[in-house]
Amino acid sequence: MGKSCKVVVCGQAAVGKTAVLEQLLYANHVAGSEPMETLEDIYIGSIETDRGTREQVRFYDTRGLRDGMEFPRHYYSFADGFVLVYSIDSKESFKRMEALKKDIDRHRDKKEVTIVVLGNKLDKQDERRVDANMAQNWAKNEKVRLWELSVVDRHTLIEPFVYLASKMTQPQSKSTFPLSRNKNKGSGLTDS
Repeated sequence: MGKSCKVVVCGQAAVGKTAVLEQLLYANHVAGSEPMETLEDIYIGSIETDRGTREQVRFYDTRGLRDGMEFPRHYYSFADGFVLVYSIDSKESFKRMEALKKDIDRHRDKKEVTIVVLGNKLDKQDERRVDANMAQNWAKNEKVRLWELSVVDRHTLIEPFVYLASKMTQPQSKSTFPLSRNKNKGSGLTDS
């Protein structure tokens, strides 16, 4: 297990951010329960990556955004990853998530962060307001991965979080500095 990764979970109020974390980590979601407002909570989970290693992830469950609220800037500086959550039955929550993605891109400095997008409440298909194809096309253009899921079905939560943990903890690729092939070059040594 390497360093603990820090992941900020954000989105509009009442899209199911806390429910996603509670169900993923503790299998502790009661369908139909009333959403409770979160100020900020921290969850720590151990997630198995696609390489078979377990990584510790610290999830910052943030307050749901409402009209006129700005996302607190301090999250941009320390996060290794972001989980942006919207509800498929709310076009407004998708628009808020799009704005969050733009803010992350603008404020993260040159830091490499992993972003995944979750379209929650797939169990409310008959109340859908966000077109699935439109959402996937947006994600493709933004170069992020998007999953539609239902917090009611815990199995739908696993793949996005395995992807997130795997991507954030990828072994560093080889150095991008060019190495000289000729070790004697510039050393002043000559063949006699």
